[in-house]
Amino acid sequence: MKSVLIIGAGQFGIHIARRMAQLRCEIMAVDSEEERINAILPIVTNAQIGDSTNAEFMRSLGIPDYDVCIVTISDSFQDSLETTALLKELGARKVISRAQNDVQEKFLLRNGADETVYPEKQTAVRLAVKEASDDILDVFQMDHDINIYEVRIPKAWNNKTIAELDIRKKYHLNIIAIRSADQLVIPMPDMVLNTDNAVLLLGNMKDIQKVF
Repeated sequence: MKSVLIIGAGQFGIHIARRMAQLRCEIMAVDSEEERINAILPIVTNAQIGDSTNAEFMRSLGIPDYDVCIVTISDSFQDSLETTALLKELGARKVISRAQNDVQEKFLLRNGADETVYPEKQTAVRLAVKEASDDILDVFQMDHDINIYEVRIPKAWNNKTIAELDIRKKYHLNIIAIRSADQLVIPMPDMVLNTDNAVLLLGNMKDIQKVF
């Protein structure tokens, strides 16, 4: 069970808290506005109203005790940057901060963030890739070049086994799962593919485009 500090109880923070609560994490939420704290309180283990740029207040939270600190502040980049830097100064093990543009991302990484999340950019890329092709059903970003693509099975692959297709050798793509009737199935070499299914492929866009 992980111990998590979420700073910023807006919609993004609430979504993270709700999912992490389902995953049985212990969550402390912090926000400067009472209304937001009241909204997130039923979801989290504990919550406090406070200024995340105030060193004395932050020190009282016992920052080194949390496995991860997530900064989701969106209405003030200055506060987000100061909070990120302060968390590291106070001994945070891991800091993940929200960025809203490329410049913010660079500053956050330079000032204490171990990782950044960039929801607007990630959502935009995902939507663009999905809607640019009738065959790509979804995309899950892993890295700048390598992603997971959920795609329709081409007619040329219909009624052929994974071993017969030899997709890894021919296209430099790895099948990591088959979606059948809304269930994910672990692929086996002798599994026969059909066009009623979808397949999750690990690879880069250039190799995906060669096939689809």
